[in-house]
Amino acid sequence: MALPNAFSQYNNNKILTASPAELTLMLYDGAIKFCNIAIDAVEHKSISKAHNNIIKVEHIIDYLRNTLNMDYPVAKEYDRMYDYIQRRLVTANMKKDVEILKEINEHLHVIRDTWKEVMRINRSKGNI
Repeated sequence: MALPNAFSQYNNNKILTASPAELTLMLYDGAIKFCNIAIDAVEHKSISKAHNNIIKVEHIIDYLRNTLNMDYPVAKEYDRMYDYIQRRLVTANMKKDVEILKEINEHLHVIRDTWKEVMRINRSKGNI
């Protein structure tokens, strides 16, 4: 029993000690994870599981969108991107469409990988 508790404590500490950039990366990773689960669920005709995981992705994208600092021009680009993803998620959920979910997953990977690169560049400049 001690191992699951230790793992939970490790995850809690990881979140509590993460920088805002690292937290954002964790959100992208979570969105990708839930999107993958939704894809698998649709393929296995588990409608409820697919729905629940698509909703989780929607919540993450909604959170990311609501926390954008619109003082920066790049935020407007992210806002448009998040809006598009949210609309596609709704369609994917209504239709339980694997192809739309795969498209969303690709977008999420690109966004996440871009974010990782921004983090790497900022770290090398001493900004993180």
